[in-house]
Amino acid sequence: MIDLRSDTVTRPTAAMRRAMAEAEVGDDVIDVDPTVERLEQETAAVLDMPAALFMPSGSMANQIAVRVHCQRGSEFLCEAGCHIYNYEQAAFAQLSGLVAQTVAGTDGVLQVEQLIGLVRPHNDHMVRTQLIALENTHNRAGGTIQPLETVEDICRWADEQGLRRHLDGARLWNAVAATGIEADRWAGHFDSVSVCFSKGLGAPVGSVLAGTEDFIAEARRARKLFGGGMRQAGIIAAGALYSLRHHRGRLDEDHHHAQILKKAIDDSPSLVIGPAGVQTNIVRFEVDPDWGTAAELVRGLEEQGVRCLAFGPQAIRLVTHLDVSSAQIDRAAEAIRAVAGKRAGSVVEQVATAPCAAEPRTSGPPSSSGASSR
Repeated sequence: MIDLRSDTVTRPTAAMRRAMAEAEVGDDVIDVDPTVERLEQETAAVLDMPAALFMPSGSMANQIAVRVHCQRGSEFLCEAGCHIYNYEQAAFAQLSGLVAQTVAGTDGVLQVEQLIGLVRPHNDHMVRTQLIALENTHNRAGGTIQPLETVEDICRWADEQGLRRHLDGARLWNAVAATGIEADRWAGHFDSVSVCFSKGLGAPVGSVLAGTEDFIAEARRARKLFGGGMRQAGIIAAGALYSLRHHRGRLDEDHHHAQILKKAIDDSPSLVIGPAGVQTNIVRFEVDPDWGTAAELVRGLEEQGVRCLAFGPQAIRLVTHLDVSSAQIDRAAEAIRAVAGKRAGSVVEQVATAPCAAEPRTSGPPSSSGASSR
């Protein structure tokens, strides 16, 4: 099968497995694990941040960031489709007593003009606004990039308002590859940044949260509270460290593959790419209802050996990654053209009995399926 469900489905390369097997380890809760320490130091250097902390997941990194930045009972601003708000079980409310004020961007991209006037007045009746969080690239919007100039405008405005600034940079590496703008230029506008190694970089586990030394000291306490303190974590940190050193430079290949899939979709009249296009390694498109549903197209593609996710009743997501070769991408593109070129009814008849783990749930909002997470 050609698995395009997510860039989280990758498996460690042989070289990465060797690095993990040979990792120098210690007890990272009692004192320090040397491999974890190297990962934290090198990631902090890439982001030009004073300090960093290894986390089991990007969700934990984000939730600890908002917790440390905000007092209990306060709020933060975020884009309405962002991962922190949609796919982390409102942990900011459950675990930290925070609320979110959401703002709908265009394809996930916010403009500073949308934020003016949203900071609450300081009085006894109002929640306190303390933070703004941005996501770059934006997962739910299809891998779109928040342009650097709008990041600068928003962060400048936030600073003037006395707000802290957090970047969910789970796929920041893809924004770097697509724009040529180095990671430290993106990170420099924020008080904290989370980056992930188990997506485009292909490591099996882990994210890093970066910020000031005082911020990271508090984040370490919160990590222990959340159950994220790990002992000989160097075994998994070694995979992340290998990916940081060796896999960032190949992300352009994933972006090129995404453009090949986009061309196949553009060649199929029943399929439509959104106005944001395909900017990185995520290809999100809509299925014309006259053809059928997203679930029907997913079934048809699976019959052709291509796995993908229904992202709603009519939406589908494809994600390219290092485990999919150029030859496989060409095969997937031909499968898209072939299946989309058939009548939906004939596809349904052929694959009515085929299993489809990616079919969305029938309850909840269109994009609430667990399949649409990272």
